[in-house]
Amino acid sequence: MHENPQALAELAGKTMYERDPASQALGMTLDEIKPGYARMSMRVRGDMLNGHATCHGGYIFMLADSAFAFACNSHNFNTVGAGCTIDYLAPGKEGDVLVAEATEQALQGKTGVYDIKVTNQEGRTIALFRGKSHRVSGMVAEL
Repeated sequence: MHENPQALAELAGKTMYERDPASQALGMTLDEIKPGYARMSMRVRGDMLNGHATCHGGYIFMLADSAFAFACNSHNFNTVGAGCTIDYLAPGKEGDVLVAEATEQALQGKTGVYDIKVTNQEGRTIALFRGKSHRVSGMVAEL
């Protein structure tokens, strides 16, 4: 057990972000991380729009999934997604800044449950995502 869980979460987040070209390519930023929690944001670009001129659900999913990944790896144990669901509640529009807040709901042994809420810059809920995590071998950052 690390003596400073917040410092460990920050180190794990920094390490993961540096190794995450997918999140970087979409312009996602890791805005806050703490044990069992991560907040990420992404601006909706024109090339992220679907045939209805709204943000493609896959991009919203990727933002939520990335926040989920950072939250469940914030304890510095290599952790992967075991399953998830997402409910789309409102469209994202070009220029919107979407924010995904991931919060740990339960962590028992190697399994965790996380809820992720995606909102726009006005606080409107865009999507709700629930992810189940599974811890695998190894650490995110070497200590």
